[in-house]
Amino acid sequence: MLERVAEKKTDRLFLLYVAILILFGLAALASASAPYGYSRFGDIYYFVKRQIFYGLLPGLLIFFIFIRFKARFWQRVSWVAYFACLAALIIVFIPGVGADFNKYAKSWIDIGFFHFQPAEFVKLGLIMVLAQMLSDPRRDLRDFKHGLLPVLGVIAPVMFLVLFQPDIGTLAVLGGISYSMLFLAKTPKIYLAIIGLLGVAGFALIALVAPYRMDRLTIFLHPELDPQGVGYHVNQAYLAVGSGGFWGLGLGHSRQKHAYLPEVQADSIYAVIAEELGFLFSAGLMVFILLIAWRGFNIAKEASDEYGYLLVCGIMVWFFWQSFINIGAMVGLLPLTGVTLPFVSHGGSSLMISLAAVGIVASVSRGSR
Repeated sequence: MLERVAEKKTDRLFLLYVAILILFGLAALASASAPYGYSRFGDIYYFVKRQIFYGLLPGLLIFFIFIRFKARFWQRVSWVAYFACLAALIIVFIPGVGADFNKYAKSWIDIGFFHFQPAEFVKLGLIMVLAQMLSDPRRDLRDFKHGLLPVLGVIAPVMFLVLFQPDIGTLAVLGGISYSMLFLAKTPKIYLAIIGLLGVAGFALIALVAPYRMDRLTIFLHPELDPQGVGYHVNQAYLAVGSGGFWGLGLGHSRQKHAYLPEVQADSIYAVIAEELGFLFSAGLMVFILLIAWRGFNIAKEASDEYGYLLVCGIMVWFFWQSFINIGAMVGLLPLTGVTLPFVSHGGSSLMISLAAVGIVASVSRGSR
């Protein structure tokens, strides 16, 4: 029988912050995607409608279900969630079921009337099982063979399956989540240093073996090279961000969204926000994301047990780290990876699973000390 949480008020301020970010995201998406939606589908609100019907509404339904259970329930189903996500990652490679929506990655499952991206669900599934393993009082992370190695053995299959899709952006997000949770679980520093060095070396190797990834890294270091070819996306993003100035051109008045900047509805949406609303609002958005993460970490500190603490911390690292990767690529701090901005970019799978994660955070907050 599923246990319901004790009657305690949820952290309403955290939920209010998330709600504001979602509403802002819908407004930003409506503006950024209007030209592309009209030219491609004849509907300026095409992407907004999809975001609402395939992301927001099912996400809210899952949120209201998930908020009703204690963290102990999520601990019990952690392995079920992990293996379900692992199976979904494998199904991606089955011909006729796995879908390829770009020339590089095969990362979708298409079942006719509905398609989704398993990698989005894996983020939450991996966080749940890592929180379960790392919170086990019998696990001694100082013992590499019996303590740490089994944890790494759970991370590795997910990372390799995402790599083989290949989805390097999601791989970077999963790597950041895993490393942060190992750090929060007080893994010995020498092991963290070794894992960090191996991770950096691994990403360098991944870039070297694929010419298009090496091109992205080269353009990141020298954005002035090939502005009409490989460097087109990043240069158009820089132009959009720079054009916004301090106050912006005004909501709806972006020039770059008119067939100049690629993926305006997805990973480039922050550049359109910066162009239309300027430095003041785009910087404010970053501060607001930090505010949500700070509120979430406060919920984690008040969790009733170690599992709840690590679970909420993992979710907050996910939201913050993915946001940083997305925004960093648009302002020249990081190479382009194709990672979306949580709660803002178009993506039904992303918004739905993000709201599910918010429901879990809220359920932990209701059962906190």
